[in-house]
Amino acid sequence: MVISMVEEARIAGIDVRVVPDMYDGLAWNARVEYVGQFPTIPLHRRDFPIGGFLLKRVLDATVSVIGLAVTAPVMLAIAFAVRLDSPGPIFYKAQRIGRKGRAFSCYKFRTMVQNADKLKADLEHMNERDSVLFKIKKDPRITKVGRVLRKYSLDELPQFYNVLKGDMSLVGPRPPMAAEVEQYDLAHLRRLDVLPGITGLWQVEARQDPSFDSYISLDTAYVENWSLIMDLRILARTVGVVLSGTGS
Repeated sequence: MVISMVEEARIAGIDVRVVPDMYDGLAWNARVEYVGQFPTIPLHRRDFPIGGFLLKRVLDATVSVIGLAVTAPVMLAIAFAVRLDSPGPIFYKAQRIGRKGRAFSCYKFRTMVQNADKLKADLEHMNERDSVLFKIKKDPRITKVGRVLRKYSLDELPQFYNVLKGDMSLVGPRPPMAAEVEQYDLAHLRRLDVLPGITGLWQVEARQDPSFDSYISLDTAYVENWSLIMDLRILARTVGVVLSGTGS
């Protein structure tokens, strides 16, 4: 109820203040202002700063070029491991929805058996996430090499290429599948106002949280409160998350 009212106010260009506990997804990195003795978070409608986005693009292009160059030997070794581990292509190319609803091909190292997409329907009853998300902790479709790659997010290294092309950013909301977007409410489409990212607020704050509401709330918080400093903080925290091996 609160989220829908905030979204309607945002569309209408009306300034809103909310009590943090009522909309805690926006409490991350948002300033608190007191009205009397009550803490509130001001949610002001604002356009994205062009200068900031240009700097973000420069950062994306620079880091993705460096990333591709530095990790090239690692990716070559991974490619051999994937090919030897199980039959099928080295890379997994999936259609994802990007900024403003534009579809693009998202690249990863293949971590599942070749017919994984066809087997998904038979595993729906094992889904451990709610609503439109799908995740199984011990997914039987994941290969031996794939499990290691997922643990340390090494399967996502090819997405530096997506960043270089401009389909993705280093930091942003997770790129959703078309089937997920089709089930979005109007308010959920706010997360498509920016480029999807390799990492993001949800990945560093609640990676193992099965809640779809948490996933949407954190992505909305990122869009509403975006700054280049926020991106740098998320990138710094991502290093720790990756090294801890919490991927699945």
